[in-house]
Amino acid sequence: MNKFHRIPDVVIRRLPVYLRYLKQLRVYDVDSVSSQQMGHDLYLNPAQIRKDLSIFGDFGVKGKGYPVADLSEKLSRILGLDKEIPIALVGVGNLGAALCRYNRYQETTTKIVGLFDGHPSKIGQQHGPFQVQPMEELVGFVQEQGIKMGIIAVPAAAAQTVCDTLVTAGIKAILNFAPVLLKVPDAVRVQNSDFTAELQTLAYYL
Repeated sequence: MNKFHRIPDVVIRRLPVYLRYLKQLRVYDVDSVSSQQMGHDLYLNPAQIRKDLSIFGDFGVKGKGYPVADLSEKLSRILGLDKEIPIALVGVGNLGAALCRYNRYQETTTKIVGLFDGHPSKIGQQHGPFQVQPMEELVGFVQEQGIKMGIIAVPAAAAQTVCDTLVTAGIKAILNFAPVLLKVPDAVRVQNSDFTAELQTLAYYL
């Protein structure tokens, strides 16, 4: 088993936050940053930042902090973002189309490269450089392109069927926008993004 699989999810979730912050510093030609400064800017405990980063190696320089460019590149490699990651998106309704547009204009290595939908009216629609393809072509496309990540943006009733198809095709990581818990094999990772649940959680703090 890859040693990173044993790292707590909460740590992995903080790494992209660190990476985004470091990239912002690079825009302003900042050469190094201390954990104290990072903690102040990110509203995090500096000791927690040091502990998180130390899991993956000794990146800091005593008295100078973390080299921004070097740490940014290492975090990109740790997250697997040093190479392009192709994604198949299933469900090209309002949400799916918005996700496609958003992804197209982001400077990221996670790229949506295939669009699929089961509704006949969606087939053939053009979204940027991509045409919506029928579900019957999903498995072949994913396998031919070597895609390992998928996005589900379909109604709840169809989500598990779509998930099963993605798993059959060889997908290993799924971002699920459908308001339903998916059943997947242990080797497949699912990340749920429930807009309504997030708003309901926020409502508590009002």
